[in-house]
Amino acid sequence: MYDWLFQPATLASFLTLTIMEIVLGIDNIVFLSVITSKLKDPVTRKRARQIGLGLALVFRIIFLLAITWIIGLTAPVFTVFDHAVSWRDLILIGGGLFLLVKGTLEIHNGIEGVHEGAATVKEASFGLVIGQILMIDLVFSIDSIITAIGMAEHVEIMIAAVIISMGVMYVASGPVADFIHRHPTTKMLALAFLLLIGVALIADGLGFHIPRGYIYFSMAFAAGVEIINILARGKRAKGGGGATTH
Repeated sequence: MYDWLFQPATLASFLTLTIMEIVLGIDNIVFLSVITSKLKDPVTRKRARQIGLGLALVFRIIFLLAITWIIGLTAPVFTVFDHAVSWRDLILIGGGLFLLVKGTLEIHNGIEGVHEGAATVKEASFGLVIGQILMIDLVFSIDSIITAIGMAEHVEIMIAAVIISMGVMYVASGPVADFIHRHPTTKMLALAFLLLIGVALIADGLGFHIPRGYIYFSMAFAAGVEIINILARGKRAKGGGGATTH
């Protein structure tokens, strides 16, 4: 009955789908890292990440079980300038606009500074953070599942791939978020990534697909340069500290 589980084609599609879901999860990790960095308490930040990843997993499994409905989201709703717009396009455009607005506001706050009481920010942040995570999880989950459809014939394989990819995201999200929290300059870089992801989502929604490989390569290159800068600053700081002791 389950002979298909051990077919080479099944295993190949499972591995391919798992890798693809992990790569697509980079967007989720960047957003979670940025949005939870506003929370002051490490325990609260971790709980917010856990809730965010848990919601992402639940959404993906629900959408896989409702795969017929998800496929229906790609059906045209109306046409603008010869471009057929579907519900998926509208969701991607909405999610992209949200990331652009969110990223722009966070960059503005980072440059100008936010003059609010620490207690008020801490108290109001958690619910707001979870609400924003919920919204963007929906967008990323729909995009991820629609992209995955067709790569595997069986829903069980898709669900297994999603669960494994979410496990990898869970392991990676903590170190990434902690790194951004310890090095505030990297938060500006992460916000720039969110703007880039937002533009890519809007472009997809408008029918102009930007290969994700280009985006992720740019992100990896910029992150590598920033890590070198952090190491150089740390080395200069140690050298400066040593010089002042004499």
